[in-house]
Amino acid sequence: MKLQDHIDKFEQLFLAYTPKVISAVLILFIGLWAINWIARIAQKSFEKRNLDVSLRTFLRSLISIGLKIILIVTVAGMIGVGTTSFVTILGAAGLAVGLALQGSLSNFAGGVLIMIFKPYKVGDTIEAQGQVGEVLEIQIFNTIVLTGEHKTVIYPNGVLSNGTIVNYTRHGNIRTEISISVSTTNDITEVKKLIKEVVENNPMILKIPAPVIVTDKIADGAVIIDVRPYFHPDHAGTVISETNETLKQVFEKKNIKPAVPSRIIHNINV
Repeated sequence: MKLQDHIDKFEQLFLAYTPKVISAVLILFIGLWAINWIARIAQKSFEKRNLDVSLRTFLRSLISIGLKIILIVTVAGMIGVGTTSFVTILGAAGLAVGLALQGSLSNFAGGVLIMIFKPYKVGDTIEAQGQVGEVLEIQIFNTIVLTGEHKTVIYPNGVLSNGTIVNYTRHGNIRTEISISVSTTNDITEVKKLIKEVVENNPMILKIPAPVIVTDKIADGAVIIDVRPYFHPDHAGTVISETNETLKQVFEKKNIKPAVPSRIIHNINV
């Protein structure tokens, strides 16, 4: 008699849960298909918006995982699993992981902001945290930069997204200042004319915006002339070096006298 009771209960449970299980399985398969379809549509939308490849991949994964979690909770509820406790467990697990990975999440959020707002992109020359270099990679958590000394600098994206970044490439050209010191015995008009010729004959120096040549100050027997040329960021070191070398050769040829530091010696007799 007892065995029959168990058999009857099993039949009742089977009849009660079979439709729910079949419905849950169907919803699961249909849901997975729908999630993949939504992920593909999102991917095409990201491509149309020209989002960075790393950001596209990440956002697609985020959408897919989020929808799958919702689907699993829904299917669990259909077969009678308490969704309230299920959601509570997921929330507690998420909180624990969030606290453990607080720094990583900050870098992750910074990476997303950088990819969306694009303060810099791969190939740009930037200055941050006392380092200057070319951006090689923008990853989800880090940005990798190669300096002029061929040092690889890895920045956490959280620091970059909240800090000051100098982008030398974004505008298309940069300006530097070259200070030249000559003696006050020279004809300053002639000196500035020679400097202008040297600057204009340098093909790496831009004509527009035009370079600026100004007399900065006159002190201690010297005239300080500032040259402010514009050029492409890639030519920075070459422009400064060639300008200084050419000016030295021209000044020597034209007998332009360099500034000689003057010293005043006081002879104190005790």
